Amino acid sequence: MPCPYEDLYIYQLEGRMDPRTAIEEKSFLGRWQEEDSAFLFFSAPATQAVGDILRSQPHLRLLDSTQMAYAQWQGTPFAGERIGRFRFAPPWGAAAPAGRDDVTALTVLLDPGLVFGAGTHPTTRDCLTALEQAAEGGAAAKALDLGTGTGILALAAALLGSSVLAVDLNPLAAQTAWRNVRLNQLEEKILIIQGRAEEAIDHPADLVVANIHGEVMLRIMESAGFRQKRRFILSGLMRSDAKEVRRRLAVLGIQIAEEWVQDGIWHTYYAENFSIRDLSNP
Repeated sequence: MPCPYEDLYIYQLEGRMDPRTAIEEKSFLGRWQEEDSAFLFFSAPATQAVGDILRSQPHLRLLDSTQMAYAQWQGTPFAGERIGRFRFAPPWGAAAPAGRDDVTALTVLLDPGLVFGAGTHPTTRDCLTALEQAAEGGAAAKALDLGTGTGILALAAALLGSSVLAVDLNPLAAQTAWRNVRLNQLEEKILIIQGRAEEAIDHPADLVVANIHGEVMLRIMESAGFRQKRRFILSGLMRSDAKEVRRRLAVLGIQIAEEWVQDGIWHTYYAENFSIRDLSNP
């Protein structure tokens, strides 16, 4: 299949759209809702469709409209990535022939759509490395992926043997992750929900994977559900938040087994709570 994304036409609206709003325009690609603004993405100019929305919801206001190439939005064209055992490939275009070192690779089809998370960010790469390390002692029976984005870490965890509950607050991210689950025929291994990480942390799991903003990370660490988990991959942390996360882990008696630091900025921890029985290895 050809790449479905070329030029993007982005309309920024001030205000919260009614989540029941149906956009029938054929060129509509998706909606990114923030707290007090919404971004509408189309593959062609959609002045009339956006005007209809503004007339039907007068509390909304058009702030800006932008046209850009899809590669500009993503920052770099996604043609595939090899990270550890994982081989990520877009569902469009011809697949590259597997090399000798790809014989044991775990292949993942990934359509990032309008969401960031194609394996190019250093925190994503370190989380994938940490997932492999965690699986060396036996894959987690149940994993919780907080801030799933495109679903890339949930897909990797499922291929390593875990059943995964993946959560993202952004509806567009949840839709994108679910599309990638279906692309890889992993519907029986992964459940995607749209919601807050703070509300999902109490879900039973052997492994928590959280590549999220430091402020959210510190909030989930305050919950009883966090303290009841056995293994953790915590990432997306800049220096000051990483220092505080390390301090709180020590207070909770959770030991950091491995740490990755990229560019002196991005921190990732793999940690274990030995006071909790690992349900994966009874």
